[in-house]
Amino acid sequence: MVRVDLTGAKTFFDPAGPDISKISDAHRTLFERTGEGAEFTGWLELPERVLKGELKQLQSCAAKIRQNSQALVVIGIGGSYLGARAAIDLLRSPNYNLIQKDTPDVYFMGNGLSAAAINETIALIGDRDFTVNIVSKSGGTLEPALAFRVFKGLLEKKYGKDAKKRIVATTDASRGVLHDLAVAEGWERFVVPDDVGGRYSVLSPVGLLPMAVAGIDIERVLEAAEREMHDLDLRSFENPAWQYAGARQHLYQCGRTVEILACYEPSFRFMAEWWKQLFGESEGKNGVGIFPASVEYNADLHSMGQYIQDGPRRLMETVVCFDEPNEALKIPFELGDRDKLNYLAGRDFSDVAKTVSQAVAAAHIKGDVPNMTLTVPKRDEEGFASLVCFFEMSCALSAYISGVNPFNQPGVEAYKSNMFKLLGREEK
Repeated sequence: MVRVDLTGAKTFFDPAGPDISKISDAHRTLFERTGEGAEFTGWLELPERVLKGELKQLQSCAAKIRQNSQALVVIGIGGSYLGARAAIDLLRSPNYNLIQKDTPDVYFMGNGLSAAAINETIALIGDRDFTVNIVSKSGGTLEPALAFRVFKGLLEKKYGKDAKKRIVATTDASRGVLHDLAVAEGWERFVVPDDVGGRYSVLSPVGLLPMAVAGIDIERVLEAAEREMHDLDLRSFENPAWQYAGARQHLYQCGRTVEILACYEPSFRFMAEWWKQLFGESEGKNGVGIFPASVEYNADLHSMGQYIQDGPRRLMETVVCFDEPNEALKIPFELGDRDKLNYLAGRDFSDVAKTVSQAVAAAHIKGDVPNMTLTVPKRDEEGFASLVCFFEMSCALSAYISGVNPFNQPGVEAYKSNMFKLLGREEK
């Protein structure tokens, strides 16, 4: 389970800590399904449902892709790709497609409209065998729909009638453009659950199939997530999700309107991107909401660090740490000590990084930036599951505390309406 340390923000709280009265009400609203958006709370039981349902089919499909393809193209936008991308970066490598491995490369397309990005991916795939996983609830979202048209055409040109064996659709169970295409063409299908919104769908086939293709043990992820969801139903301020949700809402009321999520692992970058979508879409509505931003330490200490330290005091900072490093590397001794670094010789990089993080936290706290620390035992399947469940739970609680529906995103539709009108689509 994620551990929450609020010591770095204690000057902003009463001695007893953040007020928990609204958190208790929010928890009851969420679990009793009495609040707005209750029809989209299926993610609470999602790990158990997949373990008892689609797991074997997911594992079988992933094994088939690993056997007959050297590349998988995942086409989706927002929650249809961010969770899978986060998992592969965190658990395999941010350089996954460049490292030696016995699993296919995984390319993420359909999250933009850059011709250069699409052409580059086509060139990277080259003559290799590949499979396409199109992920869309409706199939009508422009960015993934256009990318799918391109890559489906490439499959048909390369494989002819057998192209249909290399398309997997993750979509609605019974309706929509993509569902109807998949049924008509006989593509293998997985379901985006009706009661789970896109940004909460990482532990469904949306995220699990690409993860399994990349060699991540999804059964281990789901088993850990099932335990985590059970533990996060604790009705007490000992619940880490209560601590985090309550603290960030208290700091928001104190004028801290921007939350910066930081981590000292480059592999965490897309986890932060997923976090930004989760909290941004869930909380940013009705004129309220904490703005979610992210930084990558140590690099951003030498760019954004100045703003964080000395800029406007509207920031709060949340730092994700891992107890146990995945890799070890000792700092070498050098004869002559010309760079004056022998005082660090023999120490592990992870040890130095931990010391730096302590120094940064002390500086930022002194600079009036409240700090919250989230600690996970290890960067592995259990750690990933813990983070996903913790953030999903904290986000839903935090949104209910602020009085908004955590599970809709009405503002997203505004640009789509304008876009289709300008592109000349005829309204039906």
